[in-house]
Amino acid sequence: MISFTCDYNEGAHPAILDALVRTNMDQQPGYGADSYTESAKARIREAIGRPDAQVFLLTGGTQTNSTVIATMLRDYQGVIAAQTGHIAVHEAGAVEYTGHKVLTLPQREGKIGASDLKSYLEGYYADGSYDHMVFPGMIYISFPTEYGTLYSKAELQQIHSVCGEYGLPLFIDGARLGYGLMSPKCDVTLQELAGLCDVFTIGGTKVGALCGEAVVFPTGKAPEHFFTMVKQHGALLAKGRLTGIQFDTLFTDGLYLKIAANAIDRAMEVKSLFIEKGYELFLDSPTNQQFIILPQKAMDALAGKVAYEIWERLSDGRAVTRFATSWATTKEQVEELRKLLPEDK
Repeated sequence: MISFTCDYNEGAHPAILDALVRTNMDQQPGYGADSYTESAKARIREAIGRPDAQVFLLTGGTQTNSTVIATMLRDYQGVIAAQTGHIAVHEAGAVEYTGHKVLTLPQREGKIGASDLKSYLEGYYADGSYDHMVFPGMIYISFPTEYGTLYSKAELQQIHSVCGEYGLPLFIDGARLGYGLMSPKCDVTLQELAGLCDVFTIGGTKVGALCGEAVVFPTGKAPEHFFTMVKQHGALLAKGRLTGIQFDTLFTDGLYLKIAANAIDRAMEVKSLFIEKGYELFLDSPTNQQFIILPQKAMDALAGKVAYEIWERLSDGRAVTRFATSWATTKEQVEELRKLLPEDK
């Protein structure tokens, strides 16, 4: 069985495992006060070109998103996201569990538009009863989106501008940030992205780490006592060295982006083989998540041999499926998929 179900099927990049073994007996203080975590934070600041940035290493994506959002919102505020946004669909109501509503906007290929955002905010404040409603207090987007699509630099600038007009922070969820940055369709650098938001994350879990997400406040304006609230939300490791060593390794000699590039190369091969065999793309994703419409015949042929995700069932019996590649996906796995996949006739 070969799996394309997600981008964290494997454990961790060998360089990370080597570093964890090599440093295993070093005695270090806990809760992120270790030297490896400090080194990782310094490397991240250097990579984004922001020496005053505040960096925090948390355990996983859901804890990170809910913690960032809950600590940056006031009690009466909610967070705006796309209808398909990760926090709105795939986090089991974690944000709502903290007492904050997710306010959804229409999406196009996983993205919200600056014009729709502005229209929503204008309509909200034009309503004479808005004091009785959930106040919009933050904008959430992901890069890449749930559909593997990317915001262009111009789109990010437009959304950032609307946020500035209304005094709302912009949060960019970068759980798959490496895969977005290494896409040939990406026209924004890590440094530029850091300048177009108030907080963003650098995903480790999906890009080569055993676990962990880096939360970055580019201008150094983290919520007061953010560290304490991270612990309160259950997202702080006593052995903070675990995330510190991993991010220190990922941001040494450009490893993070180098291994992310592999996922993009393999994803383009996966896309090409489906097109060659006559299958229809649900949308044209430029990143490691590929969405293919499969008939039952193809799904039967792959059953028990290839694992993937059913994203959506269509009325004609076909299904929108997701094939995700990762830092560890091999050419051999893609070729095996090619051999097993029948032509769509």
